[in-house]
Amino acid sequence: MTHLTPPSEEREVGIECFYTADTPGIDGKLRAIPEDFIVIEKPLLPDRYDNGLYSIIEITSRNWETNLLLKDLSKKLHISRKKITFAGTKDKRAFKTQYMSIKAPPEEILKLDINNVKIKFLYKSNKPIKIGDLIGNIFDVKVRNISLEKKELNKRLKKIESIIKKTRGFPNFFGIQRFGIIRPITHLVGKSIIRGDFKQAVKHYIASPTEHEKEPEREARAFFQETEDFKEAIKLYPDHLHFEKAILNKLIETNGDYIEALKTLPFNLLTMFVYAYQSYIFNKILSERIKRDIPLNRAIDGDVIIPLGKNGFKEGEFIPVTDKNINKVNQEIAKGRACVTGLLVGYDPVFANGEMGEIEHKIIEKEKIYPRDFIIPDMPFLSSSGSRRSLLAPLADLEWRVENDSINEGKLCVNFKFELFKGCYATSLLREFMKSNNITNY
Repeated sequence: MTHLTPPSEEREVGIECFYTADTPGIDGKLRAIPEDFIVIEKPLLPDRYDNGLYSIIEITSRNWETNLLLKDLSKKLHISRKKITFAGTKDKRAFKTQYMSIKAPPEEILKLDINNVKIKFLYKSNKPIKIGDLIGNIFDVKVRNISLEKKELNKRLKKIESIIKKTRGFPNFFGIQRFGIIRPITHLVGKSIIRGDFKQAVKHYIASPTEHEKEPEREARAFFQETEDFKEAIKLYPDHLHFEKAILNKLIETNGDYIEALKTLPFNLLTMFVYAYQSYIFNKILSERIKRDIPLNRAIDGDVIIPLGKNGFKEGEFIPVTDKNINKVNQEIAKGRACVTGLLVGYDPVFANGEMGEIEHKIIEKEKIYPRDFIIPDMPFLSSSGSRRSLLAPLADLEWRVENDSINEGKLCVNFKFELFKGCYATSLLREFMKSNNITNY
């Protein structure tokens, strides 16, 4: 077997291997332009109610980060951010269609003029859209700047596709964007919060410079990293680092209250820190199972499975695998009706038994954390009971087409089309095809 090593940034977030490691990738680059990464939500929308307080909208945006888009919407509508809700966050560098509910009259919403944003009013409802109100997402993605000859490119694509189709899916890693593509630090912020070290959590978020950033950002972060001088640091941070400046303002105002400073961040961003740390541990668990050559599409004794319906995973319906039910369980998995799971650790965890349980306990112990650490007295709204997550992202419909690259003369491009259930990352599929040495290519 060819031992292909993922980029260091992936290894830092727990993604330590490729499932299709014996087949070389196509390399290439994602998101040369935002239109190369098109994603359309498949939502679960609330019922129509013509006298409802909530306007249900379809919003298509180009190159907008979800939290910053919400901030702009709330500012221009003169309403609290809490009055705007959405089903799922999306990558910034993409062309995306998603669904939101806004507690505001549709005529006010339709007056909005926001660059690279198109809004379509659908109807009114007496219920808002909630995070997670999704079946999944439809993707139309181009991988550009491929240097392979067309024959070799097709050969590699077909071989990787055959492995994924035989498995009926791909490893359900949390993609690098869960942690930050340019600065993969959200899990480090989360780990510090879990440990009650809120000062370190702030430093991870607003300091921790990386080589992938522009010089002004690097200099500002490096200055605060070294000096912890709130008043001087804020003068250096560029205006587009909105959240970092909000934290520094609060630190100045409170004379260094790091908990209050963190609370200036949007609720969904704060919860993302804890989720990111849980995601990091899950990635480590999934990587270890792959490295031990334990199948992802078949249960072993001690596993815990989750049923799979037409609208996705049946959350919370976990079934332990024993010698008494293992044959029936694997029949259900083969029919696409269930998947094996891995641990999302929290204060009330559901551990597997057998070898999978040994993996989960080993990784938790190596992190030197305990499930009860996920009870956070100083920020109780961030406490998390934990759950489990499918180790495999089901994939039934995958199409790809090789084209000439219209941007890079003499190079090839592959256009991928597929659908995924909510919570599954397109980049975790595409990395199996690309196997790039440069994380910024993803």
